[in-house]
Amino acid sequence: MTAAEHARATADAPSVNLDESPLAWLARRKDKDGNPMLSDAEVRAGERLRADFWFGQMTPRVTANWSGLVRDGGGGRLSAPSHGADMSDYAIAARERVRLALKAVGPDLAGMLIDVCCHLKGLEQAEKSGRWPQRAGKVVLQIALRQLARHYGFLSEAGTAHASRARPSHWGTPDYRPKISNDDDQGQADGGTASTAR
Repeated sequence: MTAAEHARATADAPSVNLDESPLAWLARRKDKDGNPMLSDAEVRAGERLRADFWFGQMTPRVTANWSGLVRDGGGGRLSAPSHGADMSDYAIAARERVRLALKAVGPDLAGMLIDVCCHLKGLEQAEKSGRWPQRAGKVVLQIALRQLARHYGFLSEAGTAHASRARPSHWGTPDYRPKISNDDDQGQADGGTASTAR
């Protein structure tokens, strides 16, 4: 990766403060065998759900939003704008991604993911709100994150991480090499169908 590609990739990537995430705390903890409680793929899946939840404007408001009040056409009554017309396409797409991700893990595990990944609740709080038995939260969260990582394509069905997730692919044969030419004559010499308008 060149320096320009690295700069572009880091500029496009959102910054994540892992200190505020319960997932990062769990990823730093070790199980009885010395392995991390959560794999990198599971943490990435949880953080991706959290980012889509945030970009989809699904976080609850803690104060009133007075900036959205508008006057209606006739007289002076103030009314809030409808959400549908004012939401950006990005927010709508993020909400759809959240909906599909939660559908993929199922309704039993979706609540745990929303509580821990999106609302940043601790495991004890999530266990109480989901009515899970005490000390079951870690296991339920691990299962939910594993399903979520499979949905996002970070894990295969066998549970192994996909190393080449972000690599581009093409439909050509293994020996295919694209030819780039700005010259119409060169395109015709390569068997192309360059047309000349006269």
